[in-house]
Amino acid sequence: MAKSVQFSFRSTGAVALIALSALAAGCATQSSSGQVYREGETRRAQIVEQGVVESVRNVTIQGDTNNVGTAAGGIVGGIAGSNVGGGSGRAVGAVLGAVAGGLAGQAVERNASTRAGLEITVRMDNGTLRAYVQDADDQFRPGDRVRIVSSGGTSRVTR
Repeated sequence: MAKSVQFSFRSTGAVALIALSALAAGCATQSSSGQVYREGETRRAQIVEQGVVESVRNVTIQGDTNNVGTAAGGIVGGIAGSNVGGGSGRAVGAVLGAVAGGLAGQAVERNASTRAGLEITVRMDNGTLRAYVQDADDQFRPGDRVRIVSSGGTSRVTR
């Protein structure tokens, strides 16, 4: 005889907590600040060029999503929905809960990875014009003399 599995509020809450923890870990984004260096960028020679800021524009940086939010929301929603109704109504509730939870989790992940940025256009000393995008954690104004520090395909604007 098959045993039926019933989720108590306590076990549902535990699964929800685990799923939300996974969501929080999955939403972590790497900094694109001009002031933050990752471990692998230290103790390496970098190219330094100089120029003058021509313009600064506010932009939004949207981080890459990895669908952890969608999955976690789907799990939580499916479990919560399975506690609604009885018989085939439970299955319908689980499916609807999973879909709604997945959509909500996706929105949370997208919003958590979005941050303010700057597009900084620099007239290099050699006359070329370049644009750089990085986190908006430093202020730049047209006319500011800046350094462009580059290594491994990554560049940052600094003072």
